[in-house]
Parts: sequence; C-alpha cells; structure tokens
Amino acid sequence: MPSTDLVISRIGPESDVLLRNLFEHYCHDMSEWFDLDTGADGSYSHDTASMWAKEHEAYVARIGTSIAGFALIGSGAEWLGDIGARDVHEFFVMRKFRRRGVGKRMATLLWNEHPGEWLVRVFEANAPAVLFWRTAISGYSRGSYQEERSVIEGRSWRFFRFAASRTRQSQDTISIG
Repeated sequence: MPSTDLVISRIGPESDVLLRNLFEHYCHDMSEWFDLDTGADGSYSHDTASMWAKEHEAYVARIGTSIAGFALIGSGAEWLGDIGARDVHEFFVMRKFRRRGVGKRMATLLWNEHPGEWLVRVFEANAPAVLFWRTAISGYSRGSYQEERSVIEGRSWRFFRFAASRTRQSQDTISIG
C-alpha cells in the first residue's frame, strides 16, 4: 500500500531545477487565468531567480516518493505594509493529489511552522482556488479570518488574513534544511 504520509521539506537554490520543473505544471494550470505562454521550445521557462533574490522560502511536498506539490512563502509587506505578516506567494498541488486533502494538509503544516499573521491572495476568477482557500482558512482559524476583495492592476483578487498558531495538530511532518 502506498504511503499517505505527507512530508514537506524546505529547499534552497541548489534545488532550482526541481522548482523550475514544478513551475512548468503550475504555469500550465495558471495559463487558464493569466496570459502565460510557452517559448519556442514548448516550455514556460519560469525564471525563479527573483524568488531566490527576494528570499522567499520554498517548500516541496512529498507523499512517499511522489512529489505532491510546492509552496513559496514570503513577506506580506508588499501587499499589507506589515513586515511581520507572511504571504503565500505561490501554492501548487499536483493534479494526482488534488481533492484528497493534501493541499489542506500542506497549508496546515506551513501555517503551524510559522505562527503569526498570514495573507493568502487568490485571483478571484480562479473559483476553485477561492473555494479551497476559504474552506482551508476557515477550518484552520475556526472561522476567525478576514476576507476582502482587492483590485490590483485591473484584476480582482481575494485577500484572506488570519493568525496561525502551533496549536493545530497534524500527523504530517515538515523538515527545514
């Protein structure tokens, strides 16, 4: 029987090829809502250099030996002016693992690892993501969160704000470094 244990590991620039490969899947999904196109070689060739330069924290999620997704966490200062708040910059679950609770488990692990104020920004047209985040955040925060609509460069977004604490229990693990 395959493992259902979720392990999230923080990765650094030495894992850039892995992250760029995962961004191929992410960009493919996001091209439904954003004007993303492939290059002449058929790849999206997402440049991860700015992510490393901004010192975002990158995490890869695995279930057994399979990669289940990734998350990029950064400062919320760009959006909130609050240097202490964290922002879910990017979050992706491979299709094979969607609708099985993996995304919620990933988010819970990350929130538990970084107690404090959080921001999750979701493009409003991405209705499945809005529903996912509303449900995950509401459950995690026990309904104690703020949701507001914001228009940025002519695009409507949902901003979810809440506080995370280490008190939420999880059978999953996270490894740093």
